[in-house]
Amino acid sequence: MAGQLLPTVKDISQVVNSLIEVIKGRQNNVGSFSLRVSQTTTVVPFVNCSKGSNVSLTARTANAAAALATTYVSLIDQGAFTVTHTSAGTADRTFGYEVTGGG
Repeated sequence: MAGQLLPTVKDISQVVNSLIEVIKGRQNNVGSFSLRVSQTTTVVPFVNCSKGSNVSLTARTANAAAALATTYVSLIDQGAFTVTHTSAGTADRTFGYEVTGGG
């Protein structure tokens, strides 16, 4: 995973290493979560999320794939996004996500 660079970094090797990781496809804008059981919303905290971000979901389990038609990102905010879904007793509705853009 690419390290997070701060504007105060002056060590060029740290900058180069982070860029190499990004080129290899290792970025710090992905994660996974499971939908809450018997609830209709799930809040996913993610430090790199902001109001202008785009959040893409990918089903990681068969039950998550079955829930795709009724599962969507309903709110994107600073530090978190909310997923709205149907209420179910199924515990293994696991999704991967990618957050891009924002600012």
